[in-house]
Amino acid sequence: KDTDILAAFRMTPQPGVPPEEAGAAVAAESSTGTWTTVWTDGLTSLDRYKGRCYDIEPVAGEENQYIAYVAYPSDLFEEGSVTNLFTSIVGNVFGFKALRALRLEDLRIPPAYSKTFQGPPHGIQVE
Repeated sequence: KDTDILAAFRMTPQPGVPPEEAGAAVAAESSTGTWTTVWTDGLTSLDRYKGRCYDIEPVAGEENQYIAYVAYPSDLFEEGSVTNLFTSIVGNVFGFKALRALRLEDLRIPPAYSKTFQGPPHGIQVE
């Protein structure tokens, strides 16, 4: 959707972990997924907030490296909070055991979401 926040992750799965499984795990872990059952899961429909891995491409010239493309619904994030956005997307996934390596390569923020940021408190300063 044109309101989704799009992320591209370069990932190297652990041996024996298919890239599709690793990509899906990154999408889940960085949005609504958790390693344990949480009682609050039943209070809301998580489908509305789930990150979705919509494409995986091998990295040319690199063995066992892939780019996983993940779409996040903007409703998942607090409006106007860069901290919330980055904590959600990259704060928990880099220690994920299914991956040997993971790096955020690109992030696309839709105009509707970027307009929720107030900007610098004292305007733009030119030196």
